[in-house]
Amino acid sequence: MSRVQLALRVADLEGSIAFYAKLFGTEPAKRRPGYANFAITEPPLKLVLIEGEPGEDTRLDHLGVEVASTGQVTAATTRLRDAGLAAFEENDTSCCYAVQDKVWVTAPGKEPWEVYVVKADADTLGKSAAGAPEACCTGTATGEPSA
Repeated sequence: MSRVQLALRVADLEGSIAFYAKLFGTEPAKRRPGYANFAITEPPLKLVLIEGEPGEDTRLDHLGVEVASTGQVTAATTRLRDAGLAAFEENDTSCCYAVQDKVWVTAPGKEPWEVYVVKADADTLGKSAAGAPEACCTGTATGEPSA
């Protein structure tokens, strides 16, 4: 299964969670400090909310396509590079409270896109501080933080 991901940076995380729960008729699949995501079945969408600065307008953080396997990420990497796009790979990276493999590209409007697979969720990794997954994605097609 694959689905599109929309990651928004929001000033009012709790208000945004309440709004999107009503809009899509479902509660978040995951909540952590400064972070929530919704795994929406119809339409197939992973909506990620990342807490931003108070008073700032909501803005696009990044876009993505969640896939089911590392093999699909590898195939996407090859396809994107064969198409002439600069692709930045991250394997076994900690992001969004999970361990993921992913590839990043940047669209002409500078919006970052990722194709990724969740290999392990933080809930299955235990509570060790050394290997604790981080809150949100930071990679882009150039490997620089997304802000």
